[in-house]
Amino acid sequence: MFHFAFAIPALYVIGRTVWPMPWALGIKLAVALLVLLASQYHLYSRWSSGSVFSAEMPRAVVIVFNWAFSAILLLAVFQILFDLAGLARMLATGDSPGFASTMRYAMIAGAMLLSAIGVHAAIRVPSLNDVEIEIANLPAEFEGYAMLQLTDLHISRLFPEAWTKAVVAAANALRADLVVITGDLIDGTVADRVRDVAPLRGLHAPDGVFVIPGNHEYFFDPTAWMQQFAQLGMTPLENSHAIVTRQGAQLVLAGVTDLSADETGFPMPDLGKALAGAPSTAPVILLDHQPKNARTAAARGVALQLSGHTHGGLVVGLERIFALANGGYVSGRYNVQGMTLYVNNGTGLWGGLALRLGKPSELTRITLRRRAGWNQNEGRAIQLSGLND
Repeated sequence: MFHFAFAIPALYVIGRTVWPMPWALGIKLAVALLVLLASQYHLYSRWSSGSVFSAEMPRAVVIVFNWAFSAILLLAVFQILFDLAGLARMLATGDSPGFASTMRYAMIAGAMLLSAIGVHAAIRVPSLNDVEIEIANLPAEFEGYAMLQLTDLHISRLFPEAWTKAVVAAANALRADLVVITGDLIDGTVADRVRDVAPLRGLHAPDGVFVIPGNHEYFFDPTAWMQQFAQLGMTPLENSHAIVTRQGAQLVLAGVTDLSADETGFPMPDLGKALAGAPSTAPVILLDHQPKNARTAAARGVALQLSGHTHGGLVVGLERIFALANGGYVSGRYNVQGMTLYVNNGTGLWGGLALRLGKPSELTRITLRRRAGWNQNEGRAIQLSGLND
């Protein structure tokens, strides 16, 4: 069904865009075959690795497939819009809808160009996005504290060793106090990706590098991957927490597993377990790959939740569709019952649909600030109440 579903837009393009063109029959058949073959990119990924989430092909081939596949989807959208416009015209005027070949040529060229732009934007090394977030009960010692969030790297044939090395170099140059990686680091098995993830060993910050699993880790043996991340010098947080200390003041950094864990028999996210034994007066920063449980975290007194998973919605205008599956959260900063949620667009993205149009990838440096006018005793009371719910 997965592969048939992606054949539908291809068949629509063949029937409504390719076939009406004034080309020789042989050319139409050849173009139609190319469109249909390109639409089955995920099937070839499955053949290459046993999983649609790991295309074990040369990077250039993966890029070309992403360009062709995305162009088909964009062209299908363009054709649907023009067909709807034609239908509206027919209903309004009684004229039979029709479009000149020049219009179809323009749609084809536009889809191919936009796809090329979108794929290039998706696979580049991301630029810096500086974000300041106020926390009500932030100790004065952590004023100006800089955290670097990476997420959804999806290290793979599309994002190989050279890309990982460039991301690590860019990240280290920002000199953050702490680095957090909020899941979906990889696509592929440890054996397939061991070389591509090796540069992560060079990622460093004074207060450490912390990592949680995303849903894609659960496609490829999360136990093996979390062990691999630990060997690369990262500290896994799976329903657990760490204490960050500065001149006697404390922050709680908690991390939970992914919502998809139960599908493979692994422990579900457990915020209560993650916070067990944490100091009740220290602000809590939560790492949760998917943003949809943000209201639950806010009710437990979490000050800041960092998430990813949505890839920012990929294309401007698709936010509402992505929001339906993610609790209404897609990209950027949200105030959730007094808690700040930041949903990162992603450092990389899944190589099965590598397209970004107006939703750029990001290296996110989060600078913590004390919220003005905060009453220390009141803030501590709220924090204690939340943690004891």
